[in-house]
Amino acid sequence: MNNYIEEIKWRGMIHDMMPGIEEQLQKEMTTAYVGIDPTADSLHIGHLVSIMMLKHFQKAGHKPLLILGGATGMVGDPSGKSKERNLLDEKTITHNQEAIKKQLDSILDFNLGTPNKAELLNNYDWTKNYLFLDFIRDIGKHLTVNYMIAKDSVKSRMSAESKAGLSFTEFSYQLLQAYDFLYLYDNYNCKIQMGGSDQWGNITSGTELIRRKSQGTAFAVTCPLIKKADGTKFGKTEQGNIWLDANLTSPYQFYQFWINTSDVDADKYIKIFTLLPKEEVSELIENHKKEPHRRLLQKKLAEEITVMIHGRENYNTAIEASKILFGKGTKEMLSKLDENTFLSVFEGVPIFELDKIDYTNTNLLELLTQKTKIFNSKGECRRLMKDNGLSINQEKLNKAEYICSEKDLINNKYLLARKGKKKYFLITIK
Repeated sequence: MNNYIEEIKWRGMIHDMMPGIEEQLQKEMTTAYVGIDPTADSLHIGHLVSIMMLKHFQKAGHKPLLILGGATGMVGDPSGKSKERNLLDEKTITHNQEAIKKQLDSILDFNLGTPNKAELLNNYDWTKNYLFLDFIRDIGKHLTVNYMIAKDSVKSRMSAESKAGLSFTEFSYQLLQAYDFLYLYDNYNCKIQMGGSDQWGNITSGTELIRRKSQGTAFAVTCPLIKKADGTKFGKTEQGNIWLDANLTSPYQFYQFWINTSDVDADKYIKIFTLLPKEEVSELIENHKKEPHRRLLQKKLAEEITVMIHGRENYNTAIEASKILFGKGTKEMLSKLDENTFLSVFEGVPIFELDKIDYTNTNLLELLTQKTKIFNSKGECRRLMKDNGLSINQEKLNKAEYICSEKDLINNKYLLARKGKKKYFLITIK
C-alpha cells in the first residue's frame, strides 16, 4: 500500500483527520466513501476535491465508494447553508443519479478486476423501507440531542443571527448521514468517510454512531473548502458553476477556467486536481517562477484536468479554439468546431441577427454597414479593407463588392467578422 496520507498531505488536501487512520491504512486494504447529494444532473468542479481524494485512495490500493444521496437529497443538509435547501422528488433524483454515474467513469475506475474497484451506491436503497418508528428506536436513541446541537453546522442555524432557523427535517440530516456510515460499516466494511471540512460534524456523528451501536472504530478525513486567492468562491464564474457536463459548460469553457487561474491558485490546484507526482509538480512550479509569462503551470493544469474529464480530443479542440481568439485560427478550424464550442469561444461579442433573405446575395459592404452597422460608414469599411484590417471567418477580405452566400457560413448559420486584431462581431443568419 502506498502511503495515502503522506500523498494527500503534500498536496494540501487534508483539513482534519482522526488519529489512528494511518495505522489502519497500513494494516490492510481499507474502504472509504464520499457522499454527494444529487441536487443537479451534473457534478461541478467543487465536487472534484473530495472525488480526487477517492482517486488517490484507489491509486494507493484501497477501495473507494461513492454514495449518491437519493434519500438525504430529499431532506437537505444545513451545513454551510443560510436557508433550507429545496427538496427533490424521487423522479428528479433518479434522473440526476444516472447523469452523474456517467461523469464518474472518467475519474474513478469501476471496472478493475481487483477488490479495490470503485462502487457507486444510492442511500435511498437502504433507507426507503426503513419505517420512521423503527429508525428512531434503532438509530435515534444512540445520539443525544445535546450531542447533535453541539455541531457547528447546527449551532450556526440555531443562533440568534439566523433568521431562517432550522427545521426538524434538516436537523434529521445529521442522523441520516450517520446511519449511512453505520450501514456501510456493517455491510461493506467501510471504515473511513471523506468530505469537505463543512462535513466534519456530520462525519464524526457517523463514527460516534458506529462506536455506540456496533462497538466499532471508524475514521473521518476532511479536505479544505477551496477558495480562490482573491477570496471568491472556487468554481464560480459570472455565468455560474463550472460543470462537468459538456452541455452545461463546454470543454472549451472548462479549459479556459483552468488556463485563466492566477499563479497562486495554479500552484495550489496543480497538486489537488492532477495525479502528477511530487517531483514533476515541484519542477513545474520552479520553472514557472523563472518564466511566469509562459504560464507553464496553468497550461499543464488545464491539460491534465480537461483530458481527465473530457478526453484528449476535446482538449485538442479547446486548444485550437483558443488560438482563434488570438487571430491564429483559420476558416477550416472554425468549421470544425461544434456549435456549442463555437458560441463559447465568441461569448460576449456583439451579435447581429439577420433573416436569410437579407443576407443572401448581399454585397459585403452593404452587409457590414447597412444590414448590421458593424461599420458606421462605407468609407470607414473601405479604408480598413484597403489596409487588410478586415477578416471574414478568419480570412482577409478586401473586396467591398464581394457577394455573400450560404457557402460562407460557419455551421450553416454564422459569419464571423473581425476589425483589426481583436474586435469580433458575429452575424447570425436565421
